[in-house]
Amino acid sequence: MPYPEHLIYPMRQELAVLGAVETRTPSEVDQALAAHETVLVVVNSVCGCAAGKARPAIGLALKYGNAKPDAVATVFAGADVEATARVRELLSPLPPSSPSMAIFRNGKPVAMIHRHDIEARQAPEIAKLLIDAFEKHCAKQSA
Repeated sequence: MPYPEHLIYPMRQELAVLGAVETRTPSEVDQALAAHETVLVVVNSVCGCAAGKARPAIGLALKYGNAKPDAVATVFAGADVEATARVRELLSPLPPSSPSMAIFRNGKPVAMIHRHDIEARQAPEIAKLLIDAFEKHCAKQSA
């Protein structure tokens, strides 16, 4: 049974104010990935490390990084069940993880930050991981 929406709404909003697009169905996940060259996909969660570390880190990385993904999309584990399953299918064979963050380039995963990466760090350290991944995978190539 999915989490009640009234309980997770504030957690969704933390990413929405950063410009993240909610993808609540598998087709919305596919559309978000197809619409942009680079997409940061966030598997949001109710856990404490999502609240105190992951979501703040995303805000820091998007504010302070030079290179950024073309879009940010999110699914909520335990609520957007089918959409989360689609993201996890696309990330296979990597193990499922929530919270987690993955960068997709041309619809394919190129980098992932797992829960164990999040739990062991503070928000600024996680932001640095994201910024480094953005530099590597989202920087625009010179013609």
